[in-house]
Amino acid sequence: MNTTAFLQQINQYHPLSQETIKAFLEICTEEQYSKNDFLLESGSMARYYYFVISGLVGYYTTSEQGDYLYKIFFEENSFVASTAAIIKSEPSDFNIVALEDCTVIQYPVRAFRELLTMHHDLALFQVHYLEKNWVVQKEPLEVSLKYETAKQRYRQLMENQSLFNRLKQHHIASYLGITPTQLSRIKKEIK
Repeated sequence: MNTTAFLQQINQYHPLSQETIKAFLEICTEEQYSKNDFLLESGSMARYYYFVISGLVGYYTTSEQGDYLYKIFFEENSFVASTAAIIKSEPSDFNIVALEDCTVIQYPVRAFRELLTMHHDLALFQVHYLEKNWVVQKEPLEVSLKYETAKQRYRQLMENQSLFNRLKQHHIASYLGITPTQLSRIKKEIK
């Protein structure tokens, strides 16, 4: 299991001791998911956290009409989980799906949470990660969804070309909360 990128990402939030790294890596496994495989299905308990080594992962729910509503996409070097479901110990409202063939490091929720109580540095990593990704980065997204047009959000998505170029048009339309036809109009207006 190649853990270099995984440990580098963790250390960006908070450095871990060698003892903590050893204990943490003992609960980690490297797994492969094929395109369209579910890492987690809506209605299921979230049993794992994931770190994307390669590939692209989507996080979505389904509307009452059966439409996919993508909330976020995760590229390489991203941590993925149904965090709210884990915290509340409830089934997930979201699906986590491989949009490309993926290699991930996965670690079980229960074992990880036990390690958090034993290793202060790992707990600090988790706190810093949640603060940055579920508070600091999430607030602008919520404001964007409320006050910006689909065209403005499309332009913002285009700024991340590495992600943008990997997404299918229906993923982009779903993420923006518009139909594929509306997306076509926006693309024509921007060109």
